[in-house]
Amino acid sequence: MKLKKTTKRYCPFCRKHTQQKISQVKSGSKRGSLKRGSIKRATKRSVPGTGNKNRWGSKPSKPKRTGAKTSKKSNIKYTCSICKKSKIQKSGIRSRKIEQE
Repeated sequence: MKLKKTTKRYCPFCRKHTQQKISQVKSGSKRGSLKRGSIKRATKRSVPGTGNKNRWGSKPSKPKRTGAKTSKKSNIKYTCSICKKSKIQKSGIRSRKIEQE
């Protein structure tokens, strides 16, 4: 997918349409507040929302789905040319490769 280096779009900080620079951001995942051992201990202790812990019979197994998706969602950051503040787009675009022209 080809993107231009700049675009005109609404800036929520300036509250008007301005010229904005486009850049791609890595989507880093945030770790939970618990450490590795604590997460394991919590699941053994049966934290709410983790299933029935093999009690009361078992449900039929689902057919295994194979193969991964060929594309990932990318985060695009828009930086305003006037106030220099940036905003990451709400939902990423799914594409194999993003290149700027």
